[in-house]
Amino acid sequence: MPDLPYLRAGSGPVLVLVHGYLGGAAQWQSEIDAFSGEYDVIAPNLPGFGAAAGLPGCSTIAAMAEAVLALLDSLKVPEFILMGHSMGGMIAQEMAAARPAEVQKLILYGTGPLGLMPDRFEPITVSRERLLADGVAKTIARIGATWFKSGTKARGYPLLTEVGAQASPQAALAALGAMASWDGRQALPRLTMPTLVVWGDSDRSYRWPQVESLWTNLPNVRLSVVPGAAHAVHLEKPALFHSLIRDFLQEGCGDNA
Repeated sequence: MPDLPYLRAGSGPVLVLVHGYLGGAAQWQSEIDAFSGEYDVIAPNLPGFGAAAGLPGCSTIAAMAEAVLALLDSLKVPEFILMGHSMGGMIAQEMAAARPAEVQKLILYGTGPLGLMPDRFEPITVSRERLLADGVAKTIARIGATWFKSGTKARGYPLLTEVGAQASPQAALAALGAMASWDGRQALPRLTMPTLVVWGDSDRSYRWPQVESLWTNLPNVRLSVVPGAAHAVHLEKPALFHSLIRDFLQEGCGDNA
């Protein structure tokens, strides 16, 4: 597979941002702007999504992780800080399990260790049926509304639906199957790098039991719960989100910086 298209800005330690289902690198523009003054920020588009819509989508979470790692290899990135959102958080867990020595810090945001997502706003089988019936654009418009506390009125909703509608139908279907078959729970004790779990308290995709599983099974973890936010905290409450991320990234960097 050719290298994934990506957005990149800044210099310093490498910060890799992995988007979620029906996402794309363009959803991270606010984070790229916020952190590129201190970090070399790289945001890939996953195969079949966003600017990579022309590439065939992957049928497993592991294959998505391999695609991102292949991009980092081609860019000659030896080590990096890794953040994954939603399905991207599953991919980030897979990447960290595959190459733990390369992941300096891990941020698992709006995600969990079980792809089947118990207690999700709707079963993945229903999402698949409705995707086949409605198409990608209508699906992201419908599902995306559940990712915000204020639904379609949220300020980040237009960007989310615009980026999400770019996904190929093949990739959208394949990713649902990839999530449904993925279980990362056994790998959690091996992810010993400093880890931050971020969760909006109104998230309807990943409920508290998923988040609690990360919090209680990761060896070196802290938890930040964002009140009054749902699944897209970075678009709902960007200033607070950036503050939480920056605090975690700067910890352990020394008091003389």
